[in-house]
Amino acid sequence: MAEKKKKATSITHARYACAIGAVNTVSAIRRAIPIANCGPGCADKQFITMSFSNGFQGADFAGGGAVPSSNTGENEIVFGGVKKLETTIKSAFKIMDGDLYVVLTGCAPSLIGDDVEAVVRRFRKQGYPIVHADAAGFRGNNLVGHESVVKAIIEQYVGDVKTEKTKGLINLWADVPYFDTNWKGNYSELKRILEGAGFKVNILFGIESEGVKSWKKIPKAQFNLVVSPWVGLSIAELLQEKYDQPFLHIPVVPVGEKETTAFIRRVVEFAGIDNKKAEKFIQKETEQYYYYYEHISEFISEYWFGLPARFLIAADAQTTLGISKFLADQIGLIPAKVIVSDNTPLKYRDAIAEEFRNISDDTSIDVQFIEDGYTIEKEFDEADYGYGKPLFLATSWDLDVVRKHKGLFVPIGTPNNFEVVLNRTYIGYRGAITLLEKIYSEVVRG
Repeated sequence: MAEKKKKATSITHARYACAIGAVNTVSAIRRAIPIANCGPGCADKQFITMSFSNGFQGADFAGGGAVPSSNTGENEIVFGGVKKLETTIKSAFKIMDGDLYVVLTGCAPSLIGDDVEAVVRRFRKQGYPIVHADAAGFRGNNLVGHESVVKAIIEQYVGDVKTEKTKGLINLWADVPYFDTNWKGNYSELKRILEGAGFKVNILFGIESEGVKSWKKIPKAQFNLVVSPWVGLSIAELLQEKYDQPFLHIPVVPVGEKETTAFIRRVVEFAGIDNKKAEKFIQKETEQYYYYYEHISEFISEYWFGLPARFLIAADAQTTLGISKFLADQIGLIPAKVIVSDNTPLKYRDAIAEEFRNISDDTSIDVQFIEDGYTIEKEFDEADYGYGKPLFLATSWDLDVVRKHKGLFVPIGTPNNFEVVLNRTYIGYRGAITLLEKIYSEVVRG
């Protein structure tokens, strides 16, 4: 019997970049230099998707247009690109002042079989701090590329280390730099919360990090904390095996008082530290949170007729799960459509779907995993909006359907062409207040 042919599919309006987009993961490490071993324009396109067209986030000194690239072309594809890569690496050492260099290999060199590992190994033997990572786009999106880069740095740069663990020191694995528009503010808020509870926090990306020094500190941590439905789990599993470090996985990023308080208590219990400082911090933050929250009551009583009752959301798993839980469980909005658009690996989907089914005591959500932007827009268009204006939490791709249904719009995913984002968060105690400001300002504007 002839085998049935699979139907060809295509994706429009994707809400992620390709694996070589992990050059932005490297540039988010202070004094780390990405070297893109790929075709001309590949790395720049990922910067446009993940930074310029995603909150106009800007670039670190080795990001954006400053990323060294081998610009693999026809000559290299026919005769091999090893020589050109060697020249590119030598030029990067000469021109770019960094503490760590990361070669990310894209599609063309991977397909023709260039031995990038051998090239990088020779430079490393000469004493250069350099590693290589597979970031070919056909292997996955920028989230897969992010994990590939992180593992490469751990294996090839941090290396095999035996050291005593520092009680209360946490390695934090959360947002993917630049992919999450609010990644800088999110790391700052998580660090503030955890330090307020009595921990020392090792941040690996952005201004809160010590750069390459922070990566060398990884083996010293008491444990690893993964605040994400799936991104970072394989990293924590590697560290558990490599450095005998346990990890705590909290799939729902905390948004609002209820979730943030529960988050702190769970981490404190796992770490086995005294909870007095944490409870004092919780009391102070809770008092401030509800002080601001109470001051919105007059607005709600005045504009009740224009407030949304239902929300529709489409973004990566981390953002979608955290914000959906906040809106459904703490604000009382009804989910009309919930979509995860980051191509979550199949092995994680059941666990994530279960989190949505138990989103609150009286609300259950049937989440959909959809990559194709056309299908997402169609699902939005055909959703049950009920009465009043619906609230859309999505991306710039979705503005047409928002306008069609005269909805309220808060961009939360990639791409985001409607805001300039420098240091903002929607998580924790403070971030939830900012999110409410954003939503209710849309009500006023509408």
